[in-house]
Amino acid sequence: MSEVMTAQRKLHVSKMAENLIGSEIIKLAAEITQRMKQGEKIYNMTIGDFDPKIFPIPKKLEEEIIHAYRNNETNYPAANGIERLRIAAQHFIKKHQGLDYDLDEFLIAGGGRPLIYATYITLLDAGDKVIYPVPSWNNNHYVHLSHCEKIEIQTKPENNFMPTADEIAPHIKDATLIALCSPLNPTGTTLSKNSLQEICDLVITENNRRSADQKPLYILFDQLYWTLTFGEIKHCDPVSLRPELKDYVIYIDGLSKAFSATGIRVGWSFGPKQIIDKMKSILSHIGAWSPKPEQVAAAKYLMMDDEVNSFLSDYKNKIQQRLDSFYAGFKMLQQKNYPVECIAPQAAIYLTLKIDFRGATTAEGNKINTMQDVSDYILDEAKIGLVPFYAFGSSKESPWFRLSIGTCSMDDVKNSIESLERALNKLKF
Repeated sequence: MSEVMTAQRKLHVSKMAENLIGSEIIKLAAEITQRMKQGEKIYNMTIGDFDPKIFPIPKKLEEEIIHAYRNNETNYPAANGIERLRIAAQHFIKKHQGLDYDLDEFLIAGGGRPLIYATYITLLDAGDKVIYPVPSWNNNHYVHLSHCEKIEIQTKPENNFMPTADEIAPHIKDATLIALCSPLNPTGTTLSKNSLQEICDLVITENNRRSADQKPLYILFDQLYWTLTFGEIKHCDPVSLRPELKDYVIYIDGLSKAFSATGIRVGWSFGPKQIIDKMKSILSHIGAWSPKPEQVAAAKYLMMDDEVNSFLSDYKNKIQQRLDSFYAGFKMLQQKNYPVECIAPQAAIYLTLKIDFRGATTAEGNKINTMQDVSDYILDEAKIGLVPFYAFGSSKESPWFRLSIGTCSMDDVKNSIESLERALNKLKF
């Protein structure tokens, strides 16, 4: 009888869970991976990850991880991270950014995601408003998880898809948090010094306006890609530019992208102690710790200044080589009057592309009407997997894409550009 009743009764979950959307990027990458397992040759440039055969973690870090396991460093770590790692993270950001934070202003977790989530639910009550740019990674999902309200800034390609103070200003009086990411996932572009200064000045003015019993306006500053800037581009951050903001900025940082260590799961946040303490309490209940062996290893590795500098130099060169080669390839296609554009690479592991041949007809006589048709054609005919900007909150008809180089060999760069040219050449415009 009970089995019959269970079969007839609809199982209910929370409204939050019912309406939560899974990662569009992971879904797309999984579909491509499945096709590749079936023998299809696809240049998969969707996921923001690395092929360890092309981009291995630092050798010294690997050795220290192995040593930590063999040394039985396998019990629970401290809730805010082992002290040695907090000292190492403190050393790393002081040496390379000039930022000076106390040990109890650092929190270690299993990568950047739990730290971003903890920031949201520490600072925001249901209904509080968050300002963030579109496109950007996952802010729409963190808003949903924390029951707050979004204020999306639709950014422009002429600003390299970075938000400006003028775009933020009309919304600032209603907001509790501005979520910024620089270098930005998905675009690989950065906030300039002047642009970030103007945003910081908005926050300072707004906090001076608010009364003592009002929540201040905070900045969540995701800088997970900050070591990966190229050419004349220099990373800048809020507190370095405006030290008076130190009580209002929560930084997100870690090993994952800086050291090709996405699976190592060592991230850190730093900011005002009162906020970091609350984030620690939340994450201790969730159990979002970074594994202790990896913490022990990272603590040793980050203090090896020469090793760190040597790795970063070689690693950045390999990334830049691929980004520059893709950029040259897309500029070549543009010069041949194919419907593509590309923003020059600035940072991170991403290239921002515009590919728009809506209105064209395939060799089989099928009309390309929507951006979904464009994406499908690029994947099916050119065998290239890209992430459309709608996965980052943009319109379904946005013609912009993210290309990730983390799994690309140099041969893949050349061959994928040639494959795309052949596919575009088959279209009738």
